[in-house]
Amino acid sequence: MILDSKIPEGPLAEKWSKHKFNVKLVNPANKRKYDVIVVGTGLAGASAAASLAELGYNVKAFCFQDSPRRAHSIAAQGGINAAKNYQNDGDSVYRLFYDTIKGGDYRAREANVYRLAEVSVNIIDQCVAQGVPFAREYGGLLANRSFGGAQVSRTFYARGQTGQQLLLGAYSALSRQVANGKVKLYPRTEMMDVVLVDGKARGIVTRNLITGAIESHSAHAVLLCTGGYGNVFFLSTNAMGSNVTAAWRAHKKGALMANPCFTQIHPTCIPVSGDHQSKLTLMSESLRNDGRVWVPATKETADKLRKGQIQANDIKEEDRDYFLERKYPSFGNLVPRDVASRNAKYVCDEGRGVNETGEAVFLDFRDAIIRDGKNVIEAKYGNLFDMYQQITGEDPYKVPMMIYPAVHYTMGGLWVDYNLMTNIPGLYALGEANFSDHGANRLGASALMQGLADGYFVIPYTIGDYLAQTPSTKIASDHPEFQKAEKEVKDRIQKLLGIKGDKTVDHFHKKLGKIMWEYCGMARNEEGLKKAKAMIKELKSEFWSNVKVLGENEELNQSLEKAHRVADFIELGELMVDDALNRNESCGGHFREEYQTPEGEALRDDENFAYVAAWKYLGEGQEEELVKEPLKFENVKLTQRSYK
Repeated sequence: MILDSKIPEGPLAEKWSKHKFNVKLVNPANKRKYDVIVVGTGLAGASAAASLAELGYNVKAFCFQDSPRRAHSIAAQGGINAAKNYQNDGDSVYRLFYDTIKGGDYRAREANVYRLAEVSVNIIDQCVAQGVPFAREYGGLLANRSFGGAQVSRTFYARGQTGQQLLLGAYSALSRQVANGKVKLYPRTEMMDVVLVDGKARGIVTRNLITGAIESHSAHAVLLCTGGYGNVFFLSTNAMGSNVTAAWRAHKKGALMANPCFTQIHPTCIPVSGDHQSKLTLMSESLRNDGRVWVPATKETADKLRKGQIQANDIKEEDRDYFLERKYPSFGNLVPRDVASRNAKYVCDEGRGVNETGEAVFLDFRDAIIRDGKNVIEAKYGNLFDMYQQITGEDPYKVPMMIYPAVHYTMGGLWVDYNLMTNIPGLYALGEANFSDHGANRLGASALMQGLADGYFVIPYTIGDYLAQTPSTKIASDHPEFQKAEKEVKDRIQKLLGIKGDKTVDHFHKKLGKIMWEYCGMARNEEGLKKAKAMIKELKSEFWSNVKVLGENEELNQSLEKAHRVADFIELGELMVDDALNRNESCGGHFREEYQTPEGEALRDDENFAYVAAWKYLGEGQEEELVKEPLKFENVKLTQRSYK
């Protein structure tokens, strides 16, 4: 199988402009003849649905929440990148492109990343026009702050709630189209399968989460904007409802899953406090602008701290190790997330962790408060400090925050070409659901940028190229392929309900999460990955013979919802392990312990692994087939990443 990424010819800076001119168009009168399904209404889904409806297409938008306002995009805190160079500090479209390619450890497509940087400047204008209340400087210009992996200030923000404000902007645009009758919204509805007719995506099968009704919806194209799969680890910063089911159903229908082992560990999360937790809380990376990361310089001091014999503020300056500033003087606390996370793990493994479990480091604002005053810090981060105090009971204005890495974002996802189409004609993936822009490690504040770029500025052009070549004839939702898919969904539901085992769905999810975190988390090695694969196979067998799913289908049944999602997570977990085993190198968030530099940094193997690993599903119980898309670098030089 050969993958055609459809990257346009010509110089990098001209590819997107030329492509927009060369794609086929659907004239305004014909757009109203086409139906488009959008699954997911976060930043990518809401912006895509609103934009396509504005163009004249008939859109059906589906979300499992009661409102698009509850999409997990709301949880993003720190900001959104754009190369506007308001700070006049040397930023440019090319520098944003370069930082993103480098940050992703040279495992992303040049053309996609350059386009992302190019349209980033338009996103800010779009959002300001929608009323997003970005922070502003005294003179009225939009303010910027720094994020990890960059030496310029290019991150636009709305205090610590940027995701929420951007989502409200997209939601207002979506609501306008709902009121106009161009978008039909289906809340509390979950996609259970994608339907192919003559090899093309022509609709989906859904389950109404209130009544349990199984329904079919047909369209000319299907857009999956369903986010990432970080909850495969059980504990993550994702909302508890975030899942992989839509993407995994598409994968089992033939869509390739690319780079699934590329998951991002965020360095700035509130540490795990016990087995009672169902999720972890993210503290924005923007805090690393002013907060200094440190641990005691010696294990002995850390022991006293953990035993309560001394407090953090008792430790003298010379007895503190600001390990990121020491190891990476050029970037300091603003190194990329994978580097910051691994180094936090190293110092905790040495026995210098600062909480009772020994798995935490300090993020200290003492110096910033002395330098700028409490009022300035409160204006920048007040809601984040309040959130931390409510969760931990400690006042970060007076004592250092405690943080530790946690699973956050997934760079892997459905394989897509330059047009954001999967290898299944008519099936698109946008935002975190695809693999395309972040390589092996996403820079902070780039998720919001990609989701809105895909929805507002990419898909409106590229979907027209496909629809212009697709007859406007509609397919009835009682077509045999829809009936077949509905039967498969109903059979799967009955199978789950009929097991009547004695272990809860959460029991299996927690077990899977522990396997994934232990053996395919911040660090991996061949022995551990092989062990994990065997353990996941065993877990899958136990799940399908001993899971306890309460209730019936014809009702609100969250036990059944979870069972579907966890069944898919188990299968995804096995593929993630296979992908990590296949990639005999370290890059970005994928850190194989066998492959590291003498300084403990990720050691790539560009000669053998400069490719996208796209996996093809071959059937139940069969090993998946690896399909490679070679990555060509014509504009950047492949170098060992250094932030020193």
